[in-house]
Amino acid sequence: MINVIIVEDDPMVAKFNRHYLEQMDGFRYTGCAASVEEARLLLASQQVDLILLDIYMPKSNGLQLLSLLREQGSTVDVIVISAASDNVSIRNALQHGAVDYLIKPFEFARFQAALTTYRENNLLMRHREHLNQEQLDKLVRHRGETEQSAVAVSSAPVLPKGLSESTLDNIWEIIHSLSQDSFSTDDISTKAPISRISVRKYLMYLTETGALSMEISYGAIGRPVYMYRVMSEGHN
Repeated sequence: MINVIIVEDDPMVAKFNRHYLEQMDGFRYTGCAASVEEARLLLASQQVDLILLDIYMPKSNGLQLLSLLREQGSTVDVIVISAASDNVSIRNALQHGAVDYLIKPFEFARFQAALTTYRENNLLMRHREHLNQEQLDKLVRHRGETEQSAVAVSSAPVLPKGLSESTLDNIWEIIHSLSQDSFSTDDISTKAPISRISVRKYLMYLTETGALSMEISYGAIGRPVYMYRVMSEGHN
């Protein structure tokens, strides 16, 4: 069995990824981490063969974990699952050894193909001391197709279902019209022509793509408030 952990800060997304994973033969879900630090603790406490890794998380970045693993000589494999569709993130992930890259949102068929190919390649590498040219070509060809596919999609990003480009532009303009550095969902919803729940969906999307950072602030009565801030990369 291939032991897998999921590194994803959104509990709902992590739940869906786990559900997809558990439909695949040959894989065992062994844990979930909501941050790079939690992931490092999991990796130190158990045998992990594969990480399903998100990139953008509050106060951490999945690419930092990937880079650290390679610096330490870790052989754990990584499949990136992220809304980050820019060429820099994609190339950075692949150059640090990610075996595949799925851009959110994705269909189960794409997830299934990624895990199936990984499982086949993993079995090939485990049970053969030497590869012939045909087998090696298959491995190399898959990596090249993965990079070409990810870069091609990154040039034409698709918004998640339920989000519109015009409303996203409007939210972005409102954000830049604010005088304060950090802001909450309520700060935006009072100026936006959509509901508070819808505003939160757009802010979460902007956070996943790296345009915004998010942190949780606790008020006097202990109620958590999500505070957002524009990242320097977000201006692009």
